[in-house]
Order: sequence, then C-alpha cells, then structure tokens
Amino acid sequence: MNRNVWSRLALGMMLAGLVMMAMPAAAAAQEAGAAGAGAGESTWFLTSQGAGWLGGAIGAGLAIIGGAAGVGRIGGSAVESMARQPEAAGQINVAMIITAAMVEGATLFAVVVAMMAVLK
Repeated sequence: MNRNVWSRLALGMMLAGLVMMAMPAAAAAQEAGAAGAGAGESTWFLTSQGAGWLGGAIGAGLAIIGGAAGVGRIGGSAVESMARQPEAAGQINVAMIITAAMVEGATLFAVVVAMMAVLK
C-alpha cells in the first residue's frame, strides 16, 4: 500500500473516533432520573477524570507511534548504509544502537509522563 492509502486510512480512523466520542446515545447511557444523578447534576459523556484518561492514552499512543517510526527509520537507514559501505558496518551498527537507545529512552519518558496524567 502506498502512502496515500495509509494517510486516507488514518484520516478515516480519526474521523470514526471523533464521531464515536460525539455520539449522544452512547454518551448518556443512564437516564436523567436514574440513581446517582443528583438534582442539578447534568450527565456529560466526558468527565474531567475521563478527559485525563483519554489524554493520557492518546499521549502514550502517540509517543509509542513516534518512537516506533523513529527506530524503524534508524534501522532502515543503517541497513541501507551498511549495504552501500560494508566495510563501515561495525561503526554504523554502534551508532545505530546508541541512537535507537536514545529514541527509546525519550519514548519511555513520554509514556511515563502521559501515564502520570492518568494517575494524578
């Protein structure tokens, strides 16, 4: 699949997610007069705690996607450069591992920060 197909698929998935979050029927699964809803308390589909969870999940997901894309690009470029210059394969391999470790460290830090938003 080419890049155009992937971008259309990603856009469709994002739009589907937005439509699902905005659906009023799924948002208010409880009747207004049901137990638990006090006088003057309105039911929203997203509370502040839910927004924190949603933000943390989206942040962690984006961090993981970015880290995976970075490590994939590092690995692909390293293999390509090793194929072009086989005599420098050892140096390229060391540089690739160090760079991939830095990207993974930044990804782990971003996931921890996103999960802290959930647990605050």
